[in-house]
Amino acid sequence: MCMFLRFLMDRRAVSPVLSNLLLMVVAVAAMSIAAATTYVVTANLREVMGERFIIEDVWFNNETRVNRIGVYIRNTGKVAITVSAVYINSTPTQAFARLDLEIGSHGWLNITYPWESGSVYRIKIVTLRGNSVEGYYKAP
Repeated sequence: MCMFLRFLMDRRAVSPVLSNLLLMVVAVAAMSIAAATTYVVTANLREVMGERFIIEDVWFNNETRVNRIGVYIRNTGKVAITVSAVYINSTPTQAFARLDLEIGSHGWLNITYPWESGSVYRIKIVTLRGNSVEGYYKAP
């Protein structure tokens, strides 16, 4: 018992033990924050990198006397996509139907736009995650 009391009264060994313990707690907390941040960043990056789609076909039609551009899109990526914006000749177009495509699916994006025969149009499709595909297409 006397030895135990002498050990408790000896302050020389307490300071290095507490400082090492505190250093370990700080290191574990810092690594936990770093690991959580890395997970969040890579999860978002994985979704953005997995998003792929292509424009397979573009049709210019005016059957109903309303000029429309039909864009056939195929989702070739590993995540579902939602078309959020359409630009024609670098001008945002609001007149299009929302299009959601699951993995491996495809569909028509119908855009109301006053196109002219023989003109070339630059069509850019943008998704919610910010990825885009664009190309030049000539109206018949």
